[in-house]
Amino acid sequence: MNLTDSLLPSTLGWLWIVFALVLAWSLRSAPWPVLRKPGILNLMLGACVLVLGFWQIKAGIRPGLNLHILGATLLTLLFGPWFALLGLMLVLLLTTFWDGAWHAFALNALLMGVVPVTVSWWLYRLTDRYLPNHLFIYIFINGFVGAALSVALTGVAVTLSLAEMGAYALMDLVHTYLPYFLLMAWSEAVTTGMLITVLVVYRPQWVATFDDKHYVDNK
Repeated sequence: MNLTDSLLPSTLGWLWIVFALVLAWSLRSAPWPVLRKPGILNLMLGACVLVLGFWQIKAGIRPGLNLHILGATLLTLLFGPWFALLGLMLVLLLTTFWDGAWHAFALNALLMGVVPVTVSWWLYRLTDRYLPNHLFIYIFINGFVGAALSVALTGVAVTLSLAEMGAYALMDLVHTYLPYFLLMAWSEAVTTGMLITVLVVYRPQWVATFDDKHYVDNK
């Protein structure tokens, strides 16, 4: 997922403008007063460290192509979309300091931040609106299905981006790279689903998108 500079052409400077707009929108829209609550900032930083650890456990498929757990759905359910985006950008920033792929930074931020967070958030919104407010539905749909879907669609976005840039042929990616995202989708679903299950049972106050009154009381 973390694309390297060698895969990208030099004509992608406009992506930095898109990234800057997304970053500005996130900074403007994030509910900053939430961080004044005791322990929330420490929780957010701890979650980012956990996701950073996930990103370091990766498998290489081809030169410049690797796979790892994203953690985007987990951050989205814990903190909402804006802090999830900012958290993923912080993780990407620390990762890029290590591997030096600054030319690919903007594209990586869009593919590994905006795409999975948007998928996770809209699935949560649709589930909250159209499905019964039940604990099992929250955990299974938002945690398991949301995580799997976000990784699968991120894989599609990465594949199409690489093919469009000419880094690899589309059919080559479809046969040798994209199928592995289905395996990663399962890993992401299990990891996120288990963590969300534990948190909503023992620390529901840590999960911004979960409310006992909404999903548990009177059920």
